[in-house]
Amino acid sequence: MVLLSIDWTNLHQLLRTLYDEMMPLCSDMAGVAKGVAGIGALFYVAYRVWQSLSRAEPIDVFPLFRPFVLGLCIMFFPTIVLGTVNGILSPVCSATASLVEKQTFDMNKYQEQKDELEREAMLRDPTKAFLVSDEEFDKKIDGLGWSLGDVDTMINMYGEKAVYDFGEKVRQWFRELLELLFQAASLLIDTLRTFFLIVLSILGPLSFAISVYDGFQSTLTTWLSRYICIYMWLPVSDLFGSILARIQILMLQQDIEQLKDPTFIPDASNSVYCIFMIIGIIGYFTIPTVSSWIIQAGGAGSYGQKVNAAGRSATNAGAAVAGAAGGAVGGRIKKVFK
Repeated sequence: MVLLSIDWTNLHQLLRTLYDEMMPLCSDMAGVAKGVAGIGALFYVAYRVWQSLSRAEPIDVFPLFRPFVLGLCIMFFPTIVLGTVNGILSPVCSATASLVEKQTFDMNKYQEQKDELEREAMLRDPTKAFLVSDEEFDKKIDGLGWSLGDVDTMINMYGEKAVYDFGEKVRQWFRELLELLFQAASLLIDTLRTFFLIVLSILGPLSFAISVYDGFQSTLTTWLSRYICIYMWLPVSDLFGSILARIQILMLQQDIEQLKDPTFIPDASNSVYCIFMIIGIIGYFTIPTVSSWIIQAGGAGSYGQKVNAAGRSATNAGAAVAGAAGGAVGGRIKKVFK
């Protein structure tokens, strides 16, 4: 497939481009919304003027400006409404994006340093050096003779080497699978966010027009709260990713300190990294709920319930997969934050 050859960052950028390219459709919808809002403004003004005249009261002009202000927002919806809201919220996204980028860069740097120290530590152990180095393996093979004991040792070495290489391939495959699922969960949230924002933006003028009518005034505040809540999915997602990256950085720093000890022999299972990938996959499904804590939007309630149900199912599955290593990981996390 073509998408597999595209970097994950480019996919997220494509969603930003898609949003920008769909915004001109707001102008097309504004034409329909102006007609709806015009009829609503006529009834809105006529009803209040007639009510004041029937009671022989002076006409309060100030409330009559409401439909005209809404009509002005509809006419210049991409500039006045979307431009203002996006202009206020985009610095939040930029700040969180730079935060997660820095944390990810530091994590990759420490991971490379840890991998190099692990290799050096394995090479220091004469019983395991031949597993990670072909030169050490060939040197040890060349040092053996052809006696029965040496042949038996040679067979055991080939067997241990094959088992070690197979285990490394399985661990690498599982790690890549979790990374794929982690990135897919992030892309899923971003795709849904972009879809919802595009729908709210295109149909926003119609929501403003309907809010002119009596009894539908709450449509305006509901639309605004939903738009802001869904817009905040991206910064919340970035914050979640930066928190996970920071925790891994602290654990990598602890591992690096231990690997500097010449007597320390590392465990190359990468179980902690896999556990955090599982936590990250589950955590991405809680982002809509966390965003609703920032600004309450009742419109996405049923979706939030489904996401939470999916998150609980994923939690149970993740607990089953990670149960064996959970105790060891918990102990290491406690040591990190002591």
